[in-house]
Amino acid sequence: MFPHEENLIRERLGKEPNEVEKAMLEVMWSEHASYKSSRPFLKLLPTENEHVVLGPGEDAGIVKFDDETWIAIGIESHNHPSAVEPYGGAATGVGGIVRDILCMGARPIALLDPIRFGPLEGERNRYLFQGVVKGIADYGNRIGVPTVGGETEFDESLDNYVLVNVACVGIMRPEHLVHSYVTEPGLKLILVGNRTGRDGIHGVTFASEELSENAEEEDRSAVQIPDPFTEKLLIEATLEAVYTGKVRALKDLGGGGLTCASAEMAGKKGFGAVIHADRVPLREPNMAPAEVMISESQERMLFAVKDEDVGEIGRIFEKYGLEWIVVGEIIAESRYVVLWNGEKVADLPIDLLTDVPTIEWEMRPHSLESNAKTPNIGFKEAFELVWGSPNVVSKRWIWEQYDHEVQGRTVLKPGRDAAVLRINDEYGLAFVADGNPRHSHLNPYQGAMGAVAEVVRNLVSVGAEPLALVDNLNFASPEMPEVYWSFAETVRGLADAAKAFGLAYVSGNVSFYNEVVDRPIKPTPVVAGLGKVKLEEIPGMGLSDGLLIGVIGVTRRELGGSELYSVLGVEGGFAPKVDLGVERANAEAVMGAVRAGLVKAVHDVSVGGIAAALAEMAVAGCAGFTVDLSGVPAEMDNPIEVAFSESHGRYVVAFPEENLDALRALFKDFAVIGKAGGNEAVFLWNGMELMRTPVARLEEIHESLPKLLGEEG
Repeated sequence: MFPHEENLIRERLGKEPNEVEKAMLEVMWSEHASYKSSRPFLKLLPTENEHVVLGPGEDAGIVKFDDETWIAIGIESHNHPSAVEPYGGAATGVGGIVRDILCMGARPIALLDPIRFGPLEGERNRYLFQGVVKGIADYGNRIGVPTVGGETEFDESLDNYVLVNVACVGIMRPEHLVHSYVTEPGLKLILVGNRTGRDGIHGVTFASEELSENAEEEDRSAVQIPDPFTEKLLIEATLEAVYTGKVRALKDLGGGGLTCASAEMAGKKGFGAVIHADRVPLREPNMAPAEVMISESQERMLFAVKDEDVGEIGRIFEKYGLEWIVVGEIIAESRYVVLWNGEKVADLPIDLLTDVPTIEWEMRPHSLESNAKTPNIGFKEAFELVWGSPNVVSKRWIWEQYDHEVQGRTVLKPGRDAAVLRINDEYGLAFVADGNPRHSHLNPYQGAMGAVAEVVRNLVSVGAEPLALVDNLNFASPEMPEVYWSFAETVRGLADAAKAFGLAYVSGNVSFYNEVVDRPIKPTPVVAGLGKVKLEEIPGMGLSDGLLIGVIGVTRRELGGSELYSVLGVEGGFAPKVDLGVERANAEAVMGAVRAGLVKAVHDVSVGGIAAALAEMAVAGCAGFTVDLSGVPAEMDNPIEVAFSESHGRYVVAFPEENLDALRALFKDFAVIGKAGGNEAVFLWNGMELMRTPVARLEEIHESLPKLLGEEG
């Protein structure tokens, strides 16, 4: 909390807050809990379209899938905790987002894990990476919620740090919707789940500060302790309670603990609350009232129910062996009172906790884009550097640790452009997350638009109509003028791109102060998207013998932030620009081709360019190809730049020759560049061979992540 905020609190309160009040105000006025630096800009984001049932403002957003089925979706970051204690930080990140979905009345059905680390050459980076993956795997597997996709990247700016974002979707019937706020006084507040300990105290304030060099020792107590077995019981008990129709409001105890959950539940519609903090079941002796009120111990939920329904709801919790207690009540007066052994230890106007003023920091525009010359390098060498990069190799080593098929809904597994979950016999839900911090570093506006565009391309590539978006915005300190400007530019880009596609953001998260001792991360907006797909229309991704190979979209000299420039150590360049009209037209045309059955395989072009996309399709289908890259619609005639540019709006498709004329009629910029077949990948330029390599060799390199980690086999 800043000095001017402390003064404002004293003015509004008319006195000096006591110890308990100070602790509660500190967490509620933290950046992580209040969004005080980001709220002015988040208002720019579109939040409504024909699919949105419930937009931002509660624990998760809700999207209409059909008349009988709604989808709850949310996304959260657990960056600081995971940097300090990777296993526990990542695990509790999963637990928290699952409870966000649960408290809307939805059953969690799938997770995505966009995660980012420093270079794997660093021993601590490997430790962080392996700990995060194990934390996600163990927690998700034990609660029976599959991790069906995500993204994993490595970047030098994250040395000794991590970004752990987790998205979750849940399925619900419309009549089971529960809000996170109350609409009447007199309700009893039931706390259920784990006992409260000292873990996670000051978790949100710790997440609103930069980490020190000694963070692992100094801040470990701010990291919550995961207990997936209790979470599984909590999932089933909560849903059974919701299905009675007697739950009036429901909140997850996440950041800010009991203070945040109860104050937000009561205060949104102007009510207040009385909390009997001494009733909270504790797992550590001699905890002070302030510790009880701000502990972020996991696997806890807060229910608001009518007095006459307490017994029935309590019996459901007892059936699952969960400890519960009536910890307080909702009052008509808009005050927040904490009692401890009958004595009043805190008494605040509730809006002092929930109505935190915004801060707008200084902004300083800056550009890192510049002319950069592509090095003179042989095609084979360039390809092997890109294809063998940790950012491009298969992440099978990661997702094979996840139970990605539990619940039996997974139709498309990790490794495809998007995951697909079966919702009913006819339709599936596509789910994907994307972001490119190297592009955003050069041009935050274009980088943000590119993240949205890539989400759309990935959904379309599995035949899904995009429905809605969520965003997770990871930045360094907003107090740095360049960072705050890049944040504002990012939100502007997210807004413009979503509007162009007619999409809305239904939920999101902002994580500032991602830096270690003045080493800021690159701007990292992550966008997750939902789509609806007819199961029988899902195209493949792999090549098969005899199919023609076509490229949709124009390739430009846009290698700034590309994987090629990264592996070659080239700084600068120009980030790929998004032409929203072209992007939308190409997406709609690809959807038309998929629905008409004109294409057998579709893959979007992104990291690694066309060369990487073709190699991925070859490995997926266990089939070779011969392509002439000089036939790619492009603005340059350098084979290296054509192969590895990361221009937006592009797809690679494979199709029977008899469909060629129909496809040409659909697309403005389309060219056949070759044919699938054989067991080798052959790249040509004007008929001259650039490279020839067995598909088996491509696959061997693609599956080399365990070797990079020193874990053979």
